[in-house]
Amino acid sequence: MDTNILLESGTNELEVLEFTLGDNHYGINVAKIREILQYMPVTPVPNTHPSVEGIFMPRDTMITVINLKKCLGLPKTEGDGLFIITNFNKLNVAFHVDQVIGIHRVSWEAIIKPDDTLAGEHGSTATGVIKMDDRLIVILDFEAIVSSISPETGLRVNDIEEMEERDRSDATILIAEDSALLSKLITDCLKKSGYTKLIVTENGQEAWNTIKNIQAQGGVTEKINCIITDIEMPLMDGHRLTKLVKSDPELRDIPLIIFSSLVNEEMRKKGEQLGADAQLTKPEIGQLVSAIDKLLERA
Repeated sequence: MDTNILLESGTNELEVLEFTLGDNHYGINVAKIREILQYMPVTPVPNTHPSVEGIFMPRDTMITVINLKKCLGLPKTEGDGLFIITNFNKLNVAFHVDQVIGIHRVSWEAIIKPDDTLAGEHGSTATGVIKMDDRLIVILDFEAIVSSISPETGLRVNDIEEMEERDRSDATILIAEDSALLSKLITDCLKKSGYTKLIVTENGQEAWNTIKNIQAQGGVTEKINCIITDIEMPLMDGHRLTKLVKSDPELRDIPLIIFSSLVNEEMRKKGEQLGADAQLTKPEIGQLVSAIDKLLERA
């Protein structure tokens, strides 16, 4: 499948693939998709999570298949459906869905962030909602879905225990991350590693407003020593935030790290074009601390 990912970086737009599970409409960022395949038989694996259908090997690559309906607690329907093959956090995973509707190009500003009433004990599996004509498209949190099935694919918090102890508390780090769960994990890990001065924001727009407010007071490069940003966020994404920071003569020397599940070869090129100082996938929390250390030493 030619996903035609947007070539221009920092436009604050994304392409969303709309698909169905029964009568419900859902979405996934096209940047996560490798290809779409017709259903094919899979091999069950004993003692796996109930939502894991099994494995198959297209083009000699073993891929785990997740039954998205079962994962979301939706009733089974007739028909074989399709496999959406994804790549994020350095993982290849197939999601079994019913039907693909099409691709929509939308601005992050048009994506509505679900409120707290939709979040359960472990957070919501929805990262945003798009109103499209007569229907709502729910953008699913595929990282959270995979992490709930296989926790070891999430942030490797144990990596922090291996970090050498040192005082890093003099540096102030601004974080832009819309997932409450991931934001807490990142802040907890940074605090454990010695970075205690943190400014936490929920999306790129809030981060940019915070930066501009501090800049207006003067001495912004002394008050913000490093910026960590996710890519996928409502209102303003991390690429747009990176572009704004690196286009500002006063801000561009602040080290900026893109920390996202979407850091693959193509997205890495986009980040480099925008001036990101480092790019890491989300499981690499130990490397995040090391990257901050190196960038601050260099600065």
